[in-house]
Amino acid sequence: MLGTSYTIREKILPGCVTSSVTVAKNQQMESAVLERSAPARSMNDQDYWMVRYQQADPEAPGALINALSPALLRFFRSQSGSREQADDLLQETWMRIHRVRHTYRPGEPVLPWVYAIARRVRVDGYRKTRRVTAHETAMEVLPEAPQIVERRSSPFDFETLIAALPEAQREVIVMLKVGGLTLEEAARATSSTVGAVKQKAHRAYEKLRTILECRAKDAAGGEL
Repeated sequence: MLGTSYTIREKILPGCVTSSVTVAKNQQMESAVLERSAPARSMNDQDYWMVRYQQADPEAPGALINALSPALLRFFRSQSGSREQADDLLQETWMRIHRVRHTYRPGEPVLPWVYAIARRVRVDGYRKTRRVTAHETAMEVLPEAPQIVERRSSPFDFETLIAALPEAQREVIVMLKVGGLTLEEAARATSSTVGAVKQKAHRAYEKLRTILECRAKDAAGGEL
């Protein structure tokens, strides 16, 4: 994550990391980030840094990237099994945020705005992947059988559990539990109503409870 964040900062702010003083400041900031768990900043602090970003404060992009990237990466990982693809989507999200930063309205919470962009990036990435896959399949004379990669993970891992949820429910749960969005913010990010978000969250919790109970019984039975 640290390497990804550093790469993103270099791309959206070319030429900012030039002097030794700047590099030293970045290293100090990155060291401080490693000592804190994500999300690293409060919502009000994120809103503040977004306003500073619009005002061309050179410290703002790094502060936002370090604060929001861990949760955004988990958001993308929950929708795609590939870490590489999730990293690409995260980088594209920050590039897009940089291009449309002027559309953020100061005074409004930044999280719904950021996650709305992340959702569009995910959809665009999914469509691009489908087009590429379709093209590669059409060009192949004898397609190879897909390789099965065995994933060693606990049946109680968060990512493993939410993978069993429908996409819409999984998206809401990640926003609420990982991204730290409120129901109102999740509704704005998904262009839906608070009632719809509540319903998706409730159904997701019910399904997760059932899954946990079944897997707990299976685990207990295997120990007998």
